[in-house]
This record gives sequence, C-alpha cells and structure tokens, in this order.
Amino acid sequence: MNSGADPGTFRLTAALARGAIAISGTSLLGMAGVEAWQVFARYVLNASPGWTEPLALLLLVTAMSFGAACGVRGAAHFGFFVVVHAAPPRLRRALEAFGQGVIAFVGVLLAIASTRLFVDGLPVPMAGIALPQSAPFLPLAIGGALIVVFALERIARPLSTERS
Repeated sequence: MNSGADPGTFRLTAALARGAIAISGTSLLGMAGVEAWQVFARYVLNASPGWTEPLALLLLVTAMSFGAACGVRGAAHFGFFVVVHAAPPRLRRALEAFGQGVIAFVGVLLAIASTRLFVDGLPVPMAGIALPQSAPFLPLAIGGALIVVFALERIARPLSTERS
C-alpha cells in the first residue's frame, strides 16, 4: 500500500487503523479467555455461567468488524485483482476507485442499519449480562464507519500521489 504519498497526510487514518487492530486483537484474546472460562466452569465446576455466550458474541462481532475495516485499509479483502491488474493504468485506477466506492457504499449501509438496530434494541436487556440486547450492533456500526473512512482513504491516496 505504499503509494509514495506524504507520510503525514494520512496520520489520522493510520492511528485509527492501529486502534482498530488493537481493539480487534484484544477482543479476540478476550473471547478466547471467556470461552476458556466457559469450558472450565462447565466441565470442572459443573456450573455454566450465563454471561459467557453473550459476551463472547459481542467480542467476536467487535473483532470481526474492526478487523474487516483494517482489511479494507490494507486491501486484504476479496476483489477482482486479476481483472484490475490486467487493465491499462488509467482503467486500473478507475476500476480501483470504483471498487473502493462500492466498499464505501456497503460500509455506509452497514453503519446506518447497525446504528438503527442498536438504538432500537437499547431498551431490551440481554439475557445473562447487564447490556442491552442490541450491544453487538454497536461495533458493527463503528466498523461500517471505519470501512467508509478507509475506503475513501484508498481512493484519496493515488490522487494525492498524482498531485505531488
């Protein structure tokens, strides 16, 4: 992803990506710990705690949402790379921008829909843990917003290089 752009130009998105990776990794570690406790409590203590499943789901959604956003920033997601790389340079830039536009659009839809679902479920308590039932939609909404930011950054990077 080294486009030759001024390193200071995209500091904010780089910081956002580092934070998202940290949150994603911490969520994965937390999920592993929660699941380990669930197994221990169930088979050794013979008492399954009710909070482990909803917390593990929340941590999984958080890891997946933030990790997916960073995948967009690093171009580590699904794409039609053979077609894009076989195209002439001008068409290649247009295809890459179009692809990032589609990704940004999907991120907008994800952020909007997840925010609505989060707000709608706030009054409903989640079984087994003192959180609203809609809590897993919050990381989806944030992840969708990050997808938009990172897709727009990927569109802006070549443009900033061309102007240099």
